[in-house]
Amino acid sequence: MKVKIQTVHFDADSRLEEFIHERVDKLMNRYKKVIHADVVLRLDKSESQENKIAEIKLEVPGNNLFVKKQSKTFEEAADSAVEVLHRQLEKLKDRY
Repeated sequence: MKVKIQTVHFDADSRLEEFIHERVDKLMNRYKKVIHADVVLRLDKSESQENKIAEIKLEVPGNNLFVKKQSKTFEEAADSAVEVLHRQLEKLKDRY
């Protein structure tokens, strides 16, 4: 299983990348059918404080799950995106 992190309009430091890897890896380890994860971290050009966007796309057999969250920090946005993906994977797991 592979996690790919892409940043737009900024360079992520190693702590942020480690945090993202830790959260997504935990999700991928819990659900063995996840093939690949793409994470896009983006700075919105708005003037508001909530200008950090985390987009996570998970590739699972037969489906692609996608979540986009916006928050004050990338950590908060990634955390809430992972929570939503967790719920989506639980529903998907119940179907199979």
